[in-house]
Amino acid sequence: MKENNISRRSFIKTLGAVGTVTATTSLLSCNNNNDTQTSQVVPTDGEMTYRTNIHTGDQVSLLGFGMMRLPSVDGRSAREGGNGEIDQEMVNQMVDYAIKHGVNYFDTSPAYCQGMSETATGIALSRYPRDKYFIATKLSNFAKSTWSREKSIEMYHNSLKKLQVDYIDYMLLHSVGNGGMEEFENRYIKNGILDFLIEERKAGRIRNLGFSFHGDINVYDNLLAQNDKYHWDFVQIQMNYIDWNHAKDINERNTDAEYLYNELVKHNIQAIIMEPLLGGRLSNLPDNIMARLKQQEPERSVASWAFRFVGSYPNVLTVLSGMTRMEHLEDNLHTYSPLKPLTDDENKFLHDTAILMMQYPTIPCNDCKYCMPCPYGIDIPAILLHYNKCLNEDNIPASSQDKHYREARRAYLIGYDRSVPKLRQASHCIGCNQCSPHCPQGINIPQELHRIDAYVEQLKQNTL
Repeated sequence: MKENNISRRSFIKTLGAVGTVTATTSLLSCNNNNDTQTSQVVPTDGEMTYRTNIHTGDQVSLLGFGMMRLPSVDGRSAREGGNGEIDQEMVNQMVDYAIKHGVNYFDTSPAYCQGMSETATGIALSRYPRDKYFIATKLSNFAKSTWSREKSIEMYHNSLKKLQVDYIDYMLLHSVGNGGMEEFENRYIKNGILDFLIEERKAGRIRNLGFSFHGDINVYDNLLAQNDKYHWDFVQIQMNYIDWNHAKDINERNTDAEYLYNELVKHNIQAIIMEPLLGGRLSNLPDNIMARLKQQEPERSVASWAFRFVGSYPNVLTVLSGMTRMEHLEDNLHTYSPLKPLTDDENKFLHDTAILMMQYPTIPCNDCKYCMPCPYGIDIPAILLHYNKCLNEDNIPASSQDKHYREARRAYLIGYDRSVPKLRQASHCIGCNQCSPHCPQGINIPQELHRIDAYVEQLKQNTL
């Protein structure tokens, strides 16, 4: 391990020397004067922006590759079903392109891509020297059958094997907060697994230990309060320009990202960001919001606004993006090579945009698919996302008297049948509620499915 660390430091020095980079200790304050002084390596045009891990000195690419939505051989995300087989050749090409353009942080989990993400990630990255990349994975012991010490340790060792590594750079307790404090203690405390992971960190087989958070804020506050005991190296939070001030408005179970971020600053813990695009919702915007962003920055994608927002906060170590296609990667590289921090006026512009977005009552589904599989075969994310798409496109008529009722009705019904096979539509939901406890966003899924099914029936019967 010592030899590996020396090799890594040598690589960092080489990386840092490229392009006559210089170091700075701050970025845009974004109205947070108490931000941790996280250093940033400022690149020349066309070079990736890096942030410094305050514990190890690692130079981490601001863009992190989330291996959650890897491409499948049928052209979709491997998380969407189909034959489910990951297109390894395309994954390799995307990883090659990412590394060539400065990306060195790759985030996976035993739960991603129907359990195949770690294997695909390991195949792609093992073609490179170990000190060329940082791997993040998770102890995803959601099922009660994996809560035992033996099963959790087995999951951890399987991750090392699938990833083809002898140490993990960034290890996370996965989705802490779902199920409250009792579930957290069952998954990590009573079985001694957190103590085990801390010992693995001492042994060097884990270089950084943290957790990802969704759900009960009491769990989050409790773990930060015990930072002197656990010494968290980082924490992964959901953050974007909607959730910054409006997460709780969307769902009272959620916590605004402003609070989550600032608490990490207080404890001198760096943040890793997930869901900068809210599961893609901030790249698939209502037409008038889309026009508003394009008018401001015609040459940039609407997604780039979301990535610039989170990247402009200096206590952010890296920002994860689940990229399925090469164009996603290319666009994100353009945004962070280098980062153009938001100005105060641009930051206000995005906050105003978020207020406008809140007028659209979309269902806060991030397409994470933690609710799947449904025991009755229902394609829950596809149903919710189709509803959101139609809402953004103004194809949710409230009444048959609406001016464009016929066109909107046709668009919804035809699109619904194309997006969701009939046997997987909301009409088959019996309300068993096996899905809701697994939803990081706290959606009452049966309630939403029944509401959508009733709406579809009204459209079909022309009774709106």
